Amino acid sequence: MTSRPADSPGHEPPIRARLIEAAARLLAEQGPGALTTRRLAAEVGTSTMVVYTHFGGKQQLLTAVAREGFTRLAAHLAEVAPTDDPVIDLGNLALAYRANALANPHLYAVMFSALTGGREPSANAEIPEARRSFDAIVAATRRAIESGRFRPADPTLVATQLWSALHGFVMLELAGRFVPSMHADPEHVFTTLLVTMALGLAEDPTSITRPSGPEGSG
Repeated sequence: MTSRPADSPGHEPPIRARLIEAAARLLAEQGPGALTTRRLAAEVGTSTMVVYTHFGGKQQLLTAVAREGFTRLAAHLAEVAPTDDPVIDLGNLALAYRANALANPHLYAVMFSALTGGREPSANAEIPEARRSFDAIVAATRRAIESGRFRPADPTLVATQLWSALHGFVMLELAGRFVPSMHADPEHVFTTLLVTMALGLAEDPTSITRPSGPEGSG
């Protein structure tokens, strides 16, 4: 069977992008054991040689999955335009964070585990896209503290706490844990969570309002 060129305009995404997407889906749906070069090649309809040509081996493939996931996250965060209110900015970054996870569920579900690929956590520093995403949250947190909106604290520590809460929420949402029987609308739970976190950090709790943005409007 003749295959059409993957890089041709108007056709499927380039083969490398398709391999990354397929790898993320296999990891998310079936676990690390399902990710072999033979299986991945079959999923995309190519040869194992193509996989090795683009990635060299499984570790390089896992790194590529992590980098793509964090690249998309960083792009979503970069779309948030700063305002005069750093707390609103943090809220909008959180909304963009969730939007990225919902738009890229397979990548988001595995990019943190793919980040290390079985190595020590110190390997995280090798992914600049991950650092860029975190730095955006740290910068907004620092502005909130320096402006007096948040109580004095270490911006990196506070940003780490915020990231932990965001990650925990979206992982639960992607896993389908917010079911109708719980009477829990994910968007409502998320925006309420943001307000609760901001209230806990605020120097003046009466200054905290509901965050605005695509996921929190209406």
